[in-house]
Amino acid sequence: MMGAQENVDLVRRGYAAFSSGDMATLSGLFADDVVWTVSGTSRLSGPKHGRDAVLGFFGETMALSGGTFRVSLLDLQGGEERVYALQHLHAERDGKVLDQNAVNVFTVVDGKVESVDDYSSDPAAAAEFWD
Repeated sequence: MMGAQENVDLVRRGYAAFSSGDMATLSGLFADDVVWTVSGTSRLSGPKHGRDAVLGFFGETMALSGGTFRVSLLDLQGGEERVYALQHLHAERDGKVLDQNAVNVFTVVDGKVESVDDYSSDPAAAAEFWD
């Protein structure tokens, strides 16, 4: 079993890999059967089952935003099973701007991300932006 600091470090590596476009490293942090669930009612909302679906979701955010989707990590807090990440999102699309905070709750088991619950601070604005 990994400790809180190891789990926080794993999630921090994931954010760094995402921000640098290092999908190989990012992929290796996820369990094969990872589930990433996006809250809200946008076209991107709902669960993504499996590593390929999660990576596809990341690709969709980039495609829909013309590559402008950025995540800035503001804070990480972790425990033996979960890591809470406060982040700031920014993207531009069709003259619209997404600029808000969000929280991701990572469940980490045996050094792999098993699940992520993705919560927008303004789900209505996120839905308007992505749809």
